[in-house]
Amino acid sequence: MTDLYFDFLCPYAWRGVELAATLRAGGEGFRLRHYSLAEGNHPDNAQTLTWRLTDQSGAEGPAHQQGSLRAFVASHAAAGQGEAAHWAFALALFRAVHEDKQLLDTATLMATAETAGVDLAAFERALADDQARRAELRADLDAARELGVFGTPTFVLPTGEAAYYRFETLTRDPATAREWWTLYRTVLTSEAEIGTVKRAKNRPPRKGGVKP
Repeated sequence: MTDLYFDFLCPYAWRGVELAATLRAGGEGFRLRHYSLAEGNHPDNAQTLTWRLTDQSGAEGPAHQQGSLRAFVASHAAAGQGEAAHWAFALALFRAVHEDKQLLDTATLMATAETAGVDLAAFERALADDQARRAELRADLDAARELGVFGTPTFVLPTGEAAYYRFETLTRDPATAREWWTLYRTVLTSEAEIGTVKRAKNRPPRKGGVKP
C-alpha cells in the first residue's frame, strides 16, 4: 500500500490524488494521508515545532488556514465511513476547489459530502466530535513530520522510499496514469538515488498535455 500525503490547498496534490485514484480503480493500492502546508511552512516552526494546526480555533488566522483545518476535519469525518467514502469525498472536494473554483468553506464541504454520496447524518455526527477528528488529523501530521514530508503530494512506497512530486499536468486516463506512475516509481527506487530534478526556468513549452 502506497501512502499519499496531501493538502486540499495544493493544486499539485490534486493532480497527484487524481492520478492515484485512476490507478486505484485499476487495482493499485493507495491510502490517503493528510499533511498541512500551513503547519509545515509556519515561521514559528522553523527551529522547533510550536505552532500546530490542530490547536487553532478554526475561526482565526488567514482564510486559507481556516479552510485547511475545516477541510482536514471534514476529510476525517468522511473517512469514518470507510475507504471508498474517503476517496469519494477527497476527490469531490479537490475538484470543487481547484476545478470549479469554489471556496474552501462550510457550504462547500457540505455540498461535497452530498456529491460524494456519504451518509450526511453520520457525516454531521462525525464533524460534531471535533476533538476526535483533530486527534486523527494530529496523528497524520505527526506521522508526516516523522517521515520528513515537506510538500504535497508526497508518495511513500510500501518499501519505504518517499518523495514529493510537483505534478504540473493532470490526467485521468488509465494508460497515461500507469505510464507516469511507472516512471515516477522507477526514479524513486533507482540506485542512482536522484534527490532533485528541477527544470530550467526558461525551458521551451512542452507540446501537448493538460495543465488546468
